[in-house]
Amino acid sequence: MQQNNELKKDIVAGIIGYLTMVYIVVVNGSILSEAGLSLEAGMIATILASFAGTMLMGFFGKLPLILIPGMGINALFAYSIIGNNGFSFNEGLAAVWMAGILFMLTAFTKMGVMLKEAIPESLKHGITIGLGFFLILIGVEKSGIITAGEQSVIAMGDFTSPSVIAGIITLFIAIYLFVKGVPANFLITMIIGTVIAMLLGVSTEEAASVHFKFSEMLFMPAFSAASEISFWVSVFSLALILIFENMGILSSQLDMLKKTEAYSKSYRITATSALLSGIFGTSPTVSGAENAAVIASGGRTGKAAITAGILFLATIFIIPWISMVPATAISPILIIVGFLMAQNIKYLPWEQFAECIPALLIIVMIPFTYSIGDGMAFGFIAYPIVKIALGKRKEISIPLLTVSILFFIEFVLKIIGVS
Repeated sequence: MQQNNELKKDIVAGIIGYLTMVYIVVVNGSILSEAGLSLEAGMIATILASFAGTMLMGFFGKLPLILIPGMGINALFAYSIIGNNGFSFNEGLAAVWMAGILFMLTAFTKMGVMLKEAIPESLKHGITIGLGFFLILIGVEKSGIITAGEQSVIAMGDFTSPSVIAGIITLFIAIYLFVKGVPANFLITMIIGTVIAMLLGVSTEEAASVHFKFSEMLFMPAFSAASEISFWVSVFSLALILIFENMGILSSQLDMLKKTEAYSKSYRITATSALLSGIFGTSPTVSGAENAAVIASGGRTGKAAITAGILFLATIFIIPWISMVPATAISPILIIVGFLMAQNIKYLPWEQFAECIPALLIIVMIPFTYSIGDGMAFGFIAYPIVKIALGKRKEISIPLLTVSILFFIEFVLKIIGVS
């Protein structure tokens, strides 16, 4: 009887987890479509990667954790690695593969502990906060609330435009649902936002077809850009974010589950899933922050993850409907996720302002340069300079110095027109 109750709890928790995170299919698909995929292909890639990673966690990790493409990481992939560097989609996937291999090296060797200790906490938080502000910027752009200005870099959008009105109304509805803690608030936001857009006459995408060949959804990475320093800077940037984000998320979620002993196993599965993401044609998966809802709903074993994984795969059959979700219904989700990431600013060591300067450079320069890689470069180059100025050279670790030098070399190559 007790086993039946536990099974029911896990199944219900898996369903709740799926409903809480299924928004990623549309949001990530939309971001991938700006990197060169069709919206349909982007959504299918997201579904397959989420299904594979979540099933791995369920069967081998035996944990109620759902893996989905990471927000912020997908922006780095689409807008910086592919967009700013001018790489093709397959060249971008090569960077995902290489970052996944580095991620796995940290998971199956002692490198993970070494990296965790080598990179200062202030820089880790700076990356998360900077990604948050970048997502907010993308969100307000997609909604039309801001636009490129004629006399300034950015300006307010046309508030008489139906699409802008739809975006603003949906944003306030999203904020209301989120602060009220309504279950599956992101999914509800997308549904309401789509209805509002239709009522205001905002055009939506035509229904997509679900007819596809599985063989067409397996992508091979192209290493033709591997001779460029910008490629390797992209790889290290992506790997660093993957490693630090998953370290933090998994530690927190396993604390909630009171299963801290499962950290190594879950970390390795997450690394494997991130590598597989490149095969399915999407940015890497991470343990979703929304797994807190799965745990709070009573999910305790891998059966919750397996339930969610099956539901993710079944999502393929509703693509004709979810493909019609407009940008005005997606943008509020990007903005709120950005807010959640930006709140890490409270963890910066404000009492040691010199320590904060490199992190603040990352936070400011990521959205201002519209490049996550360039924004990180400013902070990583500044950190050794600050430490040398303070007479604290011994606090500069070899891994940190190596990454800083790589970023510096990329800047020099850009100046002389090589990169």
